[in-house]
Amino acid sequence: MFPEEMVSLRGSVRGEALMSPEVGMRTMRCISVFFVVIFMVHACFADEVKRADLAGSWYSSNKDELRAVLEGFISNANPPPIDDRILGLISPHAGYAFSGHAAGFGFNAVRGISYKTVVIVGFTHRKFFNGISVYDRGSFQTPLGSMHVDTEFARLLISGDKNISFYPELFRDENSIEMIIPFVQVALPGVKIVPIAFGSQDYKLCGILAKVLTDIIGDREDVLIIASTDMSHFHTYAKAQRLDSAAIKLVSELEPRKLYDEIKMGDCELCGTAPVVTLMLTMKMLGADNVKVLKYENSGDVTGEKGSVVGYFSAVFYKKDTKTQGHKDTSREGERDMMDEKQKKRLLEIARTTVEQYIRTGKAPEFTETDPELLKEKGAFVTLHYKGELRGCIGAIIGRGPLYKTVRDMAIESSTGDPRFPPVTVKELKDIKIEISVLSEPEKVTDVNTLKMGVHGVIVKRGFNSGVFLPQVAAETGWTRDEFLSYLCAHKAGLPADAWKDPKTEIYSFTAEVFGE
Repeated sequence: MFPEEMVSLRGSVRGEALMSPEVGMRTMRCISVFFVVIFMVHACFADEVKRADLAGSWYSSNKDELRAVLEGFISNANPPPIDDRILGLISPHAGYAFSGHAAGFGFNAVRGISYKTVVIVGFTHRKFFNGISVYDRGSFQTPLGSMHVDTEFARLLISGDKNISFYPELFRDENSIEMIIPFVQVALPGVKIVPIAFGSQDYKLCGILAKVLTDIIGDREDVLIIASTDMSHFHTYAKAQRLDSAAIKLVSELEPRKLYDEIKMGDCELCGTAPVVTLMLTMKMLGADNVKVLKYENSGDVTGEKGSVVGYFSAVFYKKDTKTQGHKDTSREGERDMMDEKQKKRLLEIARTTVEQYIRTGKAPEFTETDPELLKEKGAFVTLHYKGELRGCIGAIIGRGPLYKTVRDMAIESSTGDPRFPPVTVKELKDIKIEISVLSEPEKVTDVNTLKMGVHGVIVKRGFNSGVFLPQVAAETGWTRDEFLSYLCAHKAGLPADAWKDPKTEIYSFTAEVFGE
């Protein structure tokens, strides 16, 4: 700073009008630059993306492959029905080939529940940190897209206790957090997440986090807390079952202190001791003191190798007799999960045979079916992928004959009649993968707030214009409800983006049972 400028600034501090016009302009430019920098820093902070570290090693980096694997684990699970509000979930975090089956039971149980925030409580396998780290910014990105962090919730946590802070190193290469996120993306699309990692698994820290979580959640019932853990590690099959049974018993009895102590003494094992103990303490404080273990198995059950195994389990915590009992979208639950594996397999065989024969000969095959489920009049879409990329998707919203014939006809249309693509060639057949969506009967929507992303497909119609999105579109894109409806109107129906807000626009919803090769 030049001497004459120093004089001018000192004079202005005393309230004297000594600043020259030239100096004033320089000062204003400095101030402007300062605020621009602050704005840019804030924008970067808000948009910060934590990219997946384990994609391509722990799990597939191909979006379609990953979604198909997780969808299979979730849709093929058959947990016992729970009519009460689920507020907590324990889920494993190993490679999906080992723990995905057990994890699918938990995510099947919470799928379709109207949560806004999912708190994922994990820990660090690789670093020590004397405290708890909360990721409070931006988003986490996996091959399935980005999940936004609930920054308001996260920052309330950090302000709740001096032992809670943001230490990003705990989230780098950390499977206890990252392996949970893709499951959340498939089962609960559109929610925001709050990733938390314990730097040390101390009982006092568990109590601190449980208290702060309870204070923030209060009587909210739109928050799900997931505790990430595997069970005993590298024992024989028989010993693993003994150790894991002891841990499951204490979880079922909701005994967090006793569980912590017995783990310390070696009477049972959890690698995610702090996440599970924290979840149990929080559930007791929130009154969700009912526990249901949905699935237990170990790697020996999956691979057949029983000399040295790792244990996995899924369990849920729920609150009885709440005013929001039944918030899970059960209005069409029977329609969504109506077919068994044999029926799904048969429909896929019909679609595969049809595509193969029609592309090679130009003739549609004839089928004779007697299964009552396949004879129902139901709408269906057939989607083709070629080497992971969309290759055709055509469907009938309303059934115009037996389901198996609709699948046959739509298989022909998707392989030869989708105007976006040329007909499938014989050379492509070996790399074509088929997905089928069996639809429920559409119902008119009077309140768009009842639409659940990832659960409901939507039809918009005004005059001669109409468009449809299948439920999986929201899951694949991560769109909010408003984004979903706006894109549907603008890009599928040829209507203004905000046409869904117009009372003249008719909106219908449906569910889809989706399965594929």
